[in-house]
Amino acid sequence: MATLTIRPIESKRDRKTFIDLPFRLYRDDPHWVPPLKGEALGLLTPEKNGWFSHAKAQLFLAEEDGRVVGRISAHIDTLALTMPAEQGFGPGVGQWGLMDAEREDIFVALLARAEQWLRDQGMTRALGPISMSIWEEPGLLVDGFDHPPTIMMGHAKPEYRGWIERAGYAPVRELYTYDLDITQEFPPIVKRIIKSGENNPRIVVRQVDKTKFEEEAAIILSILNDAWSDNWGFVPLTPPEIKDVGVKLKPIVFNDLIRIAELDGRPVAFMITLPDLNEAIKPLNGSLLPFGWAKLLLWLRAPKVKTMRVPLMGVVKELQSSRMASQLAFMMIEYIRKASVARYGASRGEIGWILEDNQGMRSIAETIQCRINKTYIVYERTL
Repeated sequence: MATLTIRPIESKRDRKTFIDLPFRLYRDDPHWVPPLKGEALGLLTPEKNGWFSHAKAQLFLAEEDGRVVGRISAHIDTLALTMPAEQGFGPGVGQWGLMDAEREDIFVALLARAEQWLRDQGMTRALGPISMSIWEEPGLLVDGFDHPPTIMMGHAKPEYRGWIERAGYAPVRELYTYDLDITQEFPPIVKRIIKSGENNPRIVVRQVDKTKFEEEAAIILSILNDAWSDNWGFVPLTPPEIKDVGVKLKPIVFNDLIRIAELDGRPVAFMITLPDLNEAIKPLNGSLLPFGWAKLLLWLRAPKVKTMRVPLMGVVKELQSSRMASQLAFMMIEYIRKASVARYGASRGEIGWILEDNQGMRSIAETIQCRINKTYIVYERTL
């Protein structure tokens, strides 16, 4: 009978083994997108991921007679520990994620080890899966397995839901992504709202200036940390994280796809849209060698994509209950929609993730005739 062992990762070689496992487990899944292995390794390496400036993690591998059969991460975000408990995190809350296993019994053993590590660190409750920052890939995919995820969204095996729930975890939040046909014009009422905003001399919706990347990033970070501060699961983004994310995403940042709305000359809202890099990297199977780098570089110079993703947008808190909040959102969405179709050949947009209780954003998505295309669940359990 095979012997199952769970061991902590101790070396760079182990981290590579950790990254390699999904390539085998998902090789027959047509909708899984292999990450670039170098990028995946960077997320696990403290020196290359600003999230580790306020967090710590332990990675585990499951082996059966020397063969790797599963993996999981356990992690603690010290900023999350300082957040109000009613917003999801707070004192004593640890997390786990990056979970993959060949069988349920392997998953159960991995989860038990991750939970024990969290207990040893003084944690009393666990949330998962979160891989590893809440700003990266939160939640387990439970609906929408029939098409690939877009950039910075997760994928999973359908059976994982049963494994997690049988392990005693209960859903705490659902997260949605919304699908939109961006070749179609918006309903008349939305057009009128946009036109009204364009006639208001107090409002300016401008493109970002990539040559002033750090300045523009600072403006967006300030709005984001204010706009999202009352949301469930919020943990403020820090300058080290923004710096590292900027290095990663700068090649797919385009001026006309990121907008900042100003009211009386003051930045009050933003919307970030990214070409779906997954469309370009999926055929590369995780490697830029021997010719993948050239293909990707060519794509980055003039990307043509089917899908654009809106990972983040926000309006300062003081305006969130006003009509102007939705007006600014509609204006930014419309300007980016037009640019996406005309310049990048896109036909589809994906907005999200959006929390199930974020009625403001859900209302905006539904008004422009979006539909939910993927559902993710974050689970919790008392340790």
